[in-house]
Amino acid sequence: MTGTPDADVLIIGAGPVGLLAALDLSSRGISTIVVETREFLEPPNVKCNHVASRTMESLRRLGIAAEVRAAGLPADYPQDVAFRTSLTGRELSRIPIPASGERYTATDGPDTTWATPEPPHRINQTFLEPILARRAAAAPGVTLLNRTRFHSFAQDADGVTATISDLDGENERTLRARYLIGADGGRSAVRKQLGAKLSGDPVLQHVQSTCIRAPHLYGLMSADEPRAWGYYTFNPRRVGHVYAIDGAGTFLVHTYLSPQEAQDPGSVDRDSAIRAILGVDESFSYEVVSKEDWVARRLLADRFRDGRVFIAGDACHLWVPFAGFGMNAGIADVLNLTWLIGARIAGWADERILDAYQAERRPITEQVSHFAMSHQQKLAKPGLPAALEDDGPAGEEARRVFGAAVHDLNEPQFAAAGLNYGYSYDASPIIHYDGGTAPGYTMGSYTPSTVPGCRAPHFRLADGTSLYDRLSAGYTAVCAPGVPVAVLAAAAELRGIPFAAVEVAEGLPAEYDQPITLVRQDQTVVWRGAAPTAPEAAALWELLRGAA
Repeated sequence: MTGTPDADVLIIGAGPVGLLAALDLSSRGISTIVVETREFLEPPNVKCNHVASRTMESLRRLGIAAEVRAAGLPADYPQDVAFRTSLTGRELSRIPIPASGERYTATDGPDTTWATPEPPHRINQTFLEPILARRAAAAPGVTLLNRTRFHSFAQDADGVTATISDLDGENERTLRARYLIGADGGRSAVRKQLGAKLSGDPVLQHVQSTCIRAPHLYGLMSADEPRAWGYYTFNPRRVGHVYAIDGAGTFLVHTYLSPQEAQDPGSVDRDSAIRAILGVDESFSYEVVSKEDWVARRLLADRFRDGRVFIAGDACHLWVPFAGFGMNAGIADVLNLTWLIGARIAGWADERILDAYQAERRPITEQVSHFAMSHQQKLAKPGLPAALEDDGPAGEEARRVFGAAVHDLNEPQFAAAGLNYGYSYDASPIIHYDGGTAPGYTMGSYTPSTVPGCRAPHFRLADGTSLYDRLSAGYTAVCAPGVPVAVLAAAAELRGIPFAAVEVAEGLPAEYDQPITLVRQDQTVVWRGAAPTAPEAAALWELLRGAA
């Protein structure tokens, strides 16, 4: 580009999506400037209580997974989800999820058998974001500009110029970069200037969220029942959710308003609703730490890119934040994008490789948004039995039947194997399709496959190493010993494309049914087949680097 840029990439927004973009680009030797209105380490809102397995796999690659897993709830605190008549009432059923200290060894729970080196982790964003911020502040090539406001951008054939100022509007100045990423949330200024339009379902549910401090609340609960990370409460007075934030008495309480209450949300007595969810009377005291009223939506931007400017995370999609998949989908967005930008800046990819970002990520975020909306609609109609809180056989039977129903309805949300692993990219310009059909998936289930566009099924090598730990920064050929990959390797080297081969003598899963399965760094299968000829290898690499 003309002149010397201030950084290779300018990132607007220092939430988890923006910070991970900076960290990933730093790992690729790419410089970034991150613009954020908040102070450095200023706590975010108490939201997003879950880091999905696919995200944890990415954190593992960046060397952060262990630090994240050690944060949040105590190491021996169960990450279960309990369904109860109220927080202090009767338990209806429970989804067992291991505490972080036994996450790699536990076998009790619906997600303990997943084929992954990194199971999910329940941690509130108030603990996650500072870890990412400190890491970004120390990362090579990353500059954090806190208390700084983004105003506008202009782009040309060589780069992007952004106008910024101090938070109070003073000291207006410009920054120059090769690319700009808008990770600036649901009210994204980048999206608005980009001209991208949100469409979908603007109102699905009105919610009152209150973070409270009540250390003595645990003492009102049955000592015979283990603690839980999440509590879903059901009674005729109020339906709500409660999440343990620190395991020491800080809780986040979600009050879900009925359609009638949504007509006038301000008329809902927040304190009475909280007490009904907790199952406590007026004598119980608690401290309000923070509160927020919000609307659950399902909105998706019509485009994620214009030239050298991109949007990611809440800037391009908003939906009901079940199991934290709003944040996790945003992280998947931006790490897809930073890999593509990294390939381009490294020089081995054509500019057209960037077309893959919208082609791959937008259909997936639309799918996930529909899963979330469908689940929200089911939850909105719990159909409480009249005898739910009654003593005697009728009440016991009502609780047994209802408890089983809400358990089965919600287990796919909290053990969402399909949302983690089941999606595939079926219309990417940088994947070589061979006519195979990717298996379908649900929120909670999927079928492992090496059809191009799918996630390469995970397995461990004979020495216990995770396959994913062996993936190169570009592409990796997974094959049996003796399968010739020299032609592929030579064609990749000629183009400067990072390439490695992992030979598996035994234990290769049945899904790897072709002599060679080519996998890119984000674990996506991009091609499979027999050893190619030199012309075939050349054509394949031209496609994969976006130059076909």
